[in-house]
Amino acid sequence: MHRKLEPEIVNTFREGYTKKLFQGDLMGGLTVGIVALPLAIALAIASGVKPEQGLYTAIVAGFVIAILGGSRVQISGPTGAFVVIVYGVVQKYGYDGLVVATFIAGVMLVVMGFLRMGALLKFVPYPVIVGFTSGIALIIFSSQVSDLLGLGIETVPADFTEKWIEYARHITTADPYTAAVGIASLLIIVLWPKITTKVPGQLIAILVVTFIVQIFQIPVATIESRFGGMPTNLPTPSLPSVSWQVFQEMFSPALTIAILAGLESLLSAVVADGMTGKRHRSNMELVGQGAGNIASAIFGGIPATGAIARTATNIKSGGKTPVASIIHCAFLLLVLLFIGKWAAMIPMATLAAVLIVVAYNMSDWREFVHLLKSPKSDVAVLLVTFFLTVFIELTVAIQVGILLAAFLFMNKVSDESHVSQITNRLKGEDEEVEARDMTQIEVPDRVEVFEVHGSLFFGSVSQFKESLRVIGRRPKVIILRMRNVLTIDASGIHILEELASEARSNGYLLVFSAVSRSVYRVMRKSGFVDTVGRENFARDIYAALEIAERHLAATQNDVTITPEK
Repeated sequence: MHRKLEPEIVNTFREGYTKKLFQGDLMGGLTVGIVALPLAIALAIASGVKPEQGLYTAIVAGFVIAILGGSRVQISGPTGAFVVIVYGVVQKYGYDGLVVATFIAGVMLVVMGFLRMGALLKFVPYPVIVGFTSGIALIIFSSQVSDLLGLGIETVPADFTEKWIEYARHITTADPYTAAVGIASLLIIVLWPKITTKVPGQLIAILVVTFIVQIFQIPVATIESRFGGMPTNLPTPSLPSVSWQVFQEMFSPALTIAILAGLESLLSAVVADGMTGKRHRSNMELVGQGAGNIASAIFGGIPATGAIARTATNIKSGGKTPVASIIHCAFLLLVLLFIGKWAAMIPMATLAAVLIVVAYNMSDWREFVHLLKSPKSDVAVLLVTFFLTVFIELTVAIQVGILLAAFLFMNKVSDESHVSQITNRLKGEDEEVEARDMTQIEVPDRVEVFEVHGSLFFGSVSQFKESLRVIGRRPKVIILRMRNVLTIDASGIHILEELASEARSNGYLLVFSAVSRSVYRVMRKSGFVDTVGRENFARDIYAALEIAERHLAATQNDVTITPEK
């Protein structure tokens, strides 16, 4: 039974919101707000938009998702997974195109939630997820090398290969001041957790390095020198203009954004469930994520989704309800309103260091290496998705990865689906299988028994046809023992209809033994049971052999068979 489409915050207050819960939410919200501040700015810049647009997203989308979402502790905002797709859309269609794509993606997510499709996203294969996540991590790292080292490249190419060729050409132009600031920031972020984990290393690196750069007037690029000053207010909301032509053009990137947002938010919610022992409402989470992305597009933001690292930080810091996420949004809003102008002083090299650490954490390289020891089909899906993400495009990578995984899975199921002739092997079977003594069983002459294994679906019908060709002489009765058939689809029904038609044409009887209820139900609804005759479906092999014997006796005496009552 589906859980109700009800925001988790409603359930939270219905159960009773206490002072103790608020204290935990306050600490969790403030802590994750501190973590989210540099990430929102850095991820926006890496996505090819203005730094403040990352804050708009974290504030507006984060708040709407907290109010309407289906997870108690989810923290939403811009994430690393969107950097590649957002950057690509902005480069191709401009920011206006991104707004339309985000808006459409939000509508898609809301529809997916109301159609209760939350459970369907779990069918995205794990190697696909690891493949594109690792690919995104490599791309994010690659995009920050120039800012980290201060290379003299006016415009960094978008293509991965061309980017590294340009890096190699300009490596001698690295600015020693910028490189020193970047490496120092990186060391602070990496080493700070050895001192304490209560205050995030990203914040310490930004505060310390920015202070030193300003005090000593170190000549390095900052947010202000690159983008100008930071605004100190939210933008005026405005609806994007979506014509039918624009909708058609932006549908594909919007679908990618919707799938990625839904997938990552539900993955984050599952991780949160494991840490808290609670259970999220997947369909309501999709509705919340959709509404959040619509709001983000209206307020000049970028795509948002559940952030696994920030959600985990919230939980570890004491956050237990959606109020923590609301507090995190309020904190970021206060930063924007009152100290946003100071954020413009942050060195670009420091933000590059922040994103390089984000990329490392995203890569999950240990899991990538572990998956390389999996079956060849999974390794193929992993590597294809990874390389397509890096060298072609994330949209293509996800589509091809899922299709390849589906084809390989169907091939595996097809290989395991087969028909074997067992006429001469019935006596040697385990009695417990049929719960009767089979040692005295006799299969009449001109009767052939076949055991069908696996699933009769469109991918396995060719094997089924080939397997039935092993019959030496034409029998009077063919018994298909289907106790091990798990599923059947229209293609499976079609091949059985062809077999039944051939049986009528050649004058032999087709009998089905031990068909499961689910398979029989499909056969009945399709009309196949009536075509073959209900009397030719037997509960087990014994009943099937009795039907065969009656048919042999009747045909021997040239008598029409009377259907079994």
